Amino acid sequence: MFEQPIDYFLVVWFVLAAGSTAYVAWDQFRSNPEPVVMKWGFVLVTLYMGPIGLLLYVMADKEPAPGEHEKFIAPLWKQGVGSTIHCVAGDATGIITAAVITAALGLPMWLDLIVEYAAGFAFGLFIFQSLFMKNMMGGTYWENVRKSFIPEFISMNAMMAGMAPVMSLLMMGRDMRAMEPMELLFWGVMSFGVIAGFAVAYPVNVWMVSRQMKHGLMTERKTSSSKEAKEHAPDEAEQASHGQTDGSHKGHQAMTPQVTRPQLAAVTMTTSLMLLAGMTFPALFVNMRLSARDVGGAVMPPDMVMGWDTPGDAMRDMAAIHPRQVAFTAPAAARGDQPLSPRLENGVKVFDVEVGVVRWNILPDVQVEGYAFNRQIPGPRLRITEGDRIRINVTNRLPEPTTVHWHGLILPNGMDGPANITQRPIQPGETFTYEYTAEQSGTYFYHSHAKADRQQAFGMYGALIIDPKLPAAGTSADHEYVIQLQEWLKREGLTYPAMLMEGGMPNYFTINGKAFPSTDSVKMKVGETVKLRFIGSNNNFIHPMHVHGGPFTVVARDGVTLPEAARFQADTVNVGPGQRYDVIWKALKPGKWLVHCHIPHHTTNNNVEHAGGGGLMMILDVSA
Repeated sequence: MFEQPIDYFLVVWFVLAAGSTAYVAWDQFRSNPEPVVMKWGFVLVTLYMGPIGLLLYVMADKEPAPGEHEKFIAPLWKQGVGSTIHCVAGDATGIITAAVITAALGLPMWLDLIVEYAAGFAFGLFIFQSLFMKNMMGGTYWENVRKSFIPEFISMNAMMAGMAPVMSLLMMGRDMRAMEPMELLFWGVMSFGVIAGFAVAYPVNVWMVSRQMKHGLMTERKTSSSKEAKEHAPDEAEQASHGQTDGSHKGHQAMTPQVTRPQLAAVTMTTSLMLLAGMTFPALFVNMRLSARDVGGAVMPPDMVMGWDTPGDAMRDMAAIHPRQVAFTAPAAARGDQPLSPRLENGVKVFDVEVGVVRWNILPDVQVEGYAFNRQIPGPRLRITEGDRIRINVTNRLPEPTTVHWHGLILPNGMDGPANITQRPIQPGETFTYEYTAEQSGTYFYHSHAKADRQQAFGMYGALIIDPKLPAAGTSADHEYVIQLQEWLKREGLTYPAMLMEGGMPNYFTINGKAFPSTDSVKMKVGETVKLRFIGSNNNFIHPMHVHGGPFTVVARDGVTLPEAARFQADTVNVGPGQRYDVIWKALKPGKWLVHCHIPHHTTNNNVEHAGGGGLMMILDVSA
């Protein structure tokens, strides 16, 4: 599934890579006159580097016309390409194989790099250099291991010096899907890493070819009788210097390295320091102690600050909801806070709720991914009466554990809901039953209490209205409306938990799961009253909720009805996270009177006003 623009680019890239690889394989094995090991080297490198591998092949190795291969590949820069191709084909194969295995094993990134280096070096030395080149080089297998060790060590150091920081910084950047082999982005990072490794390894390979420490490109003819081949071939001395043959030799010319010991020591030391820098430099910026399992393919908010000490738990908490986890897409017109009727079992009112991942419209053209009770945001309204015995069966369909807290209620401690404190978290697929007697009345709400900063921010909350046993003990009005407040962060097609943290600032705001102008309107007549139940289901912000058209009377706070003497008039109340206010507003004049947050930014949609506002706004529509 496409989540980010890079995913579309990667599809195009790998389609081109597949086509490039198919062409190189077809052309190599059909007509290009060189040893089989080099044919496979170009095929593998083109598979890893895509069109760049194809470019290297046609510019440096593909015979332009019959019999011209020897002359065409003679320049040193092309010989360096051939030497690097041979190095990268073997080393990258070992590195990529090890990367897949270490990700599956859950090894931390620092150990991952060490294993990848060892695997790449071993595969390059023992397979591509010593085994595949044995027939051309002559001598025993172990003689070839000995001769190839230093050149392979130098080349591998340079390659990994380029590849390691690219892999580390990209895999552990914002989009850590790159750490998961099942994700296309993982292979994109591998491809980019191989390209960087090739670029860094190329200069030292050119130097080693010039010093006859490594073979470059070679020509291998099926017969020595080709007049055309001999006419275009360079002289034997030039062929020998580059390890070429026109087929008249049984094998390829042995090379005598032309390098002094100080030169060899200097180059070896330099590439070793390059390797050390490449392996350790990323630790200045990313947490190399984390593994693919620690971050779980998390995609971070665009502006989140992540350093070398950022824990994996923080990354998972701030991560976007993976679109593949969505189990239900709600209709665009679906509303949250819908009343849920209980069933009666032996005098107990029983509610069944299920929490899962949904896609939800906060505006007609803006969808968010969220965590929802019974497929709605907010969750269903539970309405009971003081003294009721209730039972709530909560089934978890989330990809993570959860619990439910009954905010402000007096109940048995085991029913309170804090994860790992009063109960074991409800694991995915499990059901937990909460049961208690309602001893209070008023406006309350329920919400997640496991990773609440993440789960509640994604919509895991709902209203719990408890009517008094004696109606006279409460306050009444002609109309009633519950207002649950929330912030959202939707960026670049993904939904992140909005919170007061770097990168977590919200850009959408909702009342009962909808942003203005998609919020409800309450129709009234002049002289009628409405009870507004403000619920601070929001996670982080204090919202000064203001009503136009005259003051209201605050009649209850945090579920407790205020005595007549304690009630007061206001036109704005600061609704903080967890707070509840019941206010009664009387319609004095006809018109469309706003209810809104008095922080202007909270009445916009992604910083833009629509139809006069956005976000935390709704209308009391009063007629004469």
